[in-house]
Amino acid sequence: MTDSLVIPARFNGPPGSANGGYTCGLLAGRLDAGVAEVSLRAPPPLERPLRVVGDGDGLELRDADTLVATAAPGELSLEAPEPVSPERARAASDAGREHWSANHPFRTCVVCGPERDPGDGLRLFPGELAERRFAVEWTPDESVADGRGHVCPECVWAALDCPTSAPVANFGAGPPLVLASLTARLDAPVKIGEPHVIVSWPLAVEGRKRHAAAALFDSEGQLLCASRALWIELRR
Repeated sequence: MTDSLVIPARFNGPPGSANGGYTCGLLAGRLDAGVAEVSLRAPPPLERPLRVVGDGDGLELRDADTLVATAAPGELSLEAPEPVSPERARAASDAGREHWSANHPFRTCVVCGPERDPGDGLRLFPGELAERRFAVEWTPDESVADGRGHVCPECVWAALDCPTSAPVANFGAGPPLVLASLTARLDAPVKIGEPHVIVSWPLAVEGRKRHAAAALFDSEGQLLCASRALWIELRR
C-alpha cells in the first residue's frame, strides 16, 4: 500500500513539528489492528505530504527519504487504576495548573500547551492525585469531532499521549521529554460534549527512558481507551 497524509499546522507538538500522539493516531488508523504500536523516528513535519508505505502487518511514514514513524499491530496489557469522577479530576487539574505550566517545554502543544486557546488546543493539564497518579477532565468540543458525534480517532490518540508524560516529567528540574513510542487501544468511541477523565501513572524508569500509561474513562467510570507510552529524556 502507498498512501499519503498531511498533518495540519494546528496539530503541532514542539514548535514546527507535529504532536506525537496525533501522528501515531493517523498512522494507526491505517492499520487493521485492535491495538497498534507506533514508534516515532524523526520529528513529524507539518503541512506537507508524507508517504505511508506498507500493509496490514506494518506501515512506515516517510518524508522523502527520512523515516518518520513505523506502526504495527501490538499488545497492551495494563491494570488500569480505579476511575475518578470528572469533578475530582477537574479539581486536581486546577490545583496543579501552575506547576504544569510554569516550566512547560512546549507551550503551544495542541494537547497540553498552556498557550493554546479553548476550541483550538485540547488544554489537557494533568494534576496529581496521589502516589504519582495524575488526572485531567476532558470534555471534547466540536473542533475534534468526526462528524458522527464522536472524537476522531487520531485526536483520541493525541489525548492518550501527553497525559502519560505527567507521572515521569522533570517539570523544569531536568531536560524535557519527547515521545518515542505509543501503543493504544480504542475500545469504545469518545463522545463530543460529554465529560471524560484521563488518569495516567508511571510504569518504569530506565536511565533516559520513561515508561508510563493512561486510561480514558467516561463520566460513569467505564474504561473506553488505554495507552502505554515510552518517553525519552533529551540529552543536556
